[in-house]
Amino acid sequence: MDKQLRIFLDELYRQDLENDAQQEDRRRKMLNLEPETAQLVSFLVRSSRRRHVLEIGTSNGYSTCWLAWAVQQTGGHVTSIDREEYKHALADANLRRAGLRSLVELRCGDATAIVADLPGPFDCIFFDADRFSAPAQLSLLLPKLTSEVLLLADNALSHPQEIANYLDAVRALPDFEQMILPVGKGLSVAYRAGS
Repeated sequence: MDKQLRIFLDELYRQDLENDAQQEDRRRKMLNLEPETAQLVSFLVRSSRRRHVLEIGTSNGYSTCWLAWAVQQTGGHVTSIDREEYKHALADANLRRAGLRSLVELRCGDATAIVADLPGPFDCIFFDADRFSAPAQLSLLLPKLTSEVLLLADNALSHPQEIANYLDAVRALPDFEQMILPVGKGLSVAYRAGS
């Protein structure tokens, strides 16, 4: 990653922390990934040559920038969904500032409804939004996943009750290996090895 992009992302993260500390309304908080989690997610996408990435939970585009930079290296593309219109606008502006906007399709609305209509296929899904809806979204996405898909989810350690149904759903999938990495708020990583 070039120095200018890293400086921009570091500054964006600092602004997000300040916003979240001052903001009482949860829907107005950015609730972004910690930098080490964002870097790890980007590394996983880049090193495993993912090209069709779906992110559920864009917020203001901090993690989306990391994903977009990763797929820029692999010749890929990111589709990212958020239900908040003002966050959608912030993400659009931040991706433009980062020079990565052309690599991302931004969708605004209810993620469960949107994923039902997405054609796929996806070789990487990153769940970082409403943890209660993630199992239903995963179920809708299953027919649209590549044989060697990578499933990622944040907050696996910070919100154990909220994410429990998602983790159980992943564990129940045949042919998947899953682990939780103690990075940031806990990153669930699951991988299905193709036949």
